[in-house]
Amino acid sequence: MPDDPPSTPAEVLSLSRPLRFTMNAVVKSAKVFGFWDHPYKKAAASFEDMTLLDKFYWVYKCTNPIEREEKGEPIADLLMTDSRVVGLPQGFEKDTSLTLGATGDLLQGEGLERSKDVLFENVADLLFEQTVSYANFESPITEQKLQKEIISDKESPIECCAREQFDILKGYGDKRFTVMHTANNHMFDMGVEGVETTQKVFLDEGILDVGTNAKPEELGRGKILIKEGVKLGFASATYGLNGRDMPAGEDYRINVAKMHPKSAEPELDIVKRQIDDCKSQGCDFIIASLHWGYEFEFFPRKRQVEIAHTVVEWGADAIIAHHPHVIQPVEYYRPRRDPNRIAVIAYSLGSLTWTFSAPYLALSAILNLTLSKGRFQGEDLTYIEKSRVTPVFRSSLDSGG
Repeated sequence: MPDDPPSTPAEVLSLSRPLRFTMNAVVKSAKVFGFWDHPYKKAAASFEDMTLLDKFYWVYKCTNPIEREEKGEPIADLLMTDSRVVGLPQGFEKDTSLTLGATGDLLQGEGLERSKDVLFENVADLLFEQTVSYANFESPITEQKLQKEIISDKESPIECCAREQFDILKGYGDKRFTVMHTANNHMFDMGVEGVETTQKVFLDEGILDVGTNAKPEELGRGKILIKEGVKLGFASATYGLNGRDMPAGEDYRINVAKMHPKSAEPELDIVKRQIDDCKSQGCDFIIASLHWGYEFEFFPRKRQVEIAHTVVEWGADAIIAHHPHVIQPVEYYRPRRDPNRIAVIAYSLGSLTWTFSAPYLALSAILNLTLSKGRFQGEDLTYIEKSRVTPVFRSSLDSGG
């Protein structure tokens, strides 16, 4: 019988005995004295920015997820999270509509090879019976030898999957994800080969790859998808690549934006360039897909909220974000550029698939949107007509091995 899946990443840490002793002392002290009951303000999000204290904080959060906001920052009070504000403006004349089902991270996990036709069975309607289905794909496909996920203080864990594993992650029955986001911190774990193999498989499967580029001239360009007469544009970026540098001349491969560096101002030019490109191509609706944030924290940081609002004011009509591995609020934001519009900002939808089984890691969410295109005040416009968030709990079972 297979072993039970580990509860949290802290259970699979590979550390020297002295370092583990020090870490345990710091983590225990933080829990007893409440040092990290609120988010650690000076924490690094990127592996390359992390000090030893940042790594201890990361381990602490694995088993003690941060359920409160930053001290002095009432984030929950600032965000409109009531979906009833969503709707078409009075006088809107609808011509066509489409539905979208979006989830967060898809990661390779224990037992995946035995989960064919089971994995998405209970959520297939929310994802694959929609016009467009979306996920963040975080285990690049490789033809190299697969590497086991090991977490240490020396390097970030490697995520990857074989083609056979991807064939289970890609959909349900004969239906596939329409769009998979690939700009994330693990996309360069297997180097250029992993990026190219993933792109080739996506092309073969008819899945739109959002986040990686096949040619240098694609960097800064949006990705376009037309469904039901609605022209969707996608802008994307990841906060980093876990300290793995792309070789000289290959830095066009993945959309990287330092969205929350530890001691510098955010760099968002690559996101704005894609949004501007989508607008220049006449997109009806623009989705920004951001891989960012602080793992195991249930609220976005204030700086993230400010960035999200800026991205919407630039022209994004929805933001689908991921990386924290836990759920965060979905905000309904009315932009200054169009007071009749409600932009949906999903700060983190959690991880739909992963190895770890702690309840807060097994909980994720699926976002469903209905987009309607029509005429309003003499213009052709597309608005969000409906929004729904469904909590999803991942469980594992053994059936005859």
